[in-house]
Amino acid sequence: MGVVADVRQGGPAEAVEPLAYVPIRQRPVRDVTVVVRGASGPDALAAAVRRAVRETDPLQPVAGVRTLDRVVQEAVGQPRYRTLLLSLFAGLALLLTAVGLYGVLSYHVAQRTGEIGLRVALDASRADVARLVAGQGLRLVLAGLLLGLTAAAAGSRLLAGFLFGVSPLDPLSFGAAAVVLTGVALLASWLPARRALRIEPTLALRHDS
Repeated sequence: MGVVADVRQGGPAEAVEPLAYVPIRQRPVRDVTVVVRGASGPDALAAAVRRAVRETDPLQPVAGVRTLDRVVQEAVGQPRYRTLLLSLFAGLALLLTAVGLYGVLSYHVAQRTGEIGLRVALDASRADVARLVAGQGLRLVLAGLLLGLTAAAAGSRLLAGFLFGVSPLDPLSFGAAAVVLTGVALLASWLPARRALRIEPTLALRHDS
């Protein structure tokens, strides 16, 4: 009898519980699982195990011989498939969000071409105008990110069953999404503003007329 390190007996999603091994004579079971490690390949090792069992008890069957890698794959196969689908949908959602964000912000900035021309005509520097436009767009995005991250954090408990070794509030995932959307917002604000700043102020003032 001996106490061993905590293990996940039922699978990677199960909680870690204390475990102790006891002699089989004290607690008989119908099926016994034997884990064997050797230097030879799986086929040769399985043949050696069958031969050793047959020499010990010819009537004892040996079935379900699998490598440890296969056991792990079978344990995580279905959760991994669900996580893959969830990741694909999440990536598609992030892409659609980025495209929609770029379209809305770029249209909003393009509609301000007359205002940009007026600011330049009033002797505002082009760099100041570009920073102003990008900053206003960025403030809108930051407000949306705050709401979105709050909603995502609130709904993260629904994803706990799909995750293993990763917290539902993983800062890397949240940070990556925020960085991508912030970058898209800056690009969507800067490019139309840059085009508008290249137009002569007199032409830009006629844009809204």
